[in-house]
Amino acid sequence: QVQLVESGGGLVQPGGSLRLSCAASGFTYDHYNIFWARQAPGKERERVSCISSRDVGRYYQDSVKGRFTISRDNAKNTVYLQMNSLQYEDTAVYYCAAQYGSSCRGGDAMDYWGKGTLVTVSS
Repeated sequence: QVQLVESGGGLVQPGGSLRLSCAASGFTYDHYNIFWARQAPGKERERVSCISSRDVGRYYQDSVKGRFTISRDNAKNTVYLQMNSLQYEDTAVYYCAAQYGSSCRGGDAMDYWGKGTLVTVSS
């Protein structure tokens, strides 16, 4: 059974930090690029970061560059998203998703999605 389980969300003040985790099981994890996407209230889901299957490429949406860092531990089948300098606009449900392949393809569909974890930035 394929599973992507996100954790680490919560309430944080502006300027604070959180680290999200995405634990994968049920598929050949190291053959998949892993994306983090988010959906803010009333907005469409957007992809914010991606790490390729062999970690030869990492990509970030302009709004999070310099603040978010994606990483993966293939031995643990886990991808992380370190989020620093959080802003009100980062409030959203954060999802991880898996895409088969060796390089991130932002315009292509995902093969698997997690159920998300809520990040709320508020004072």
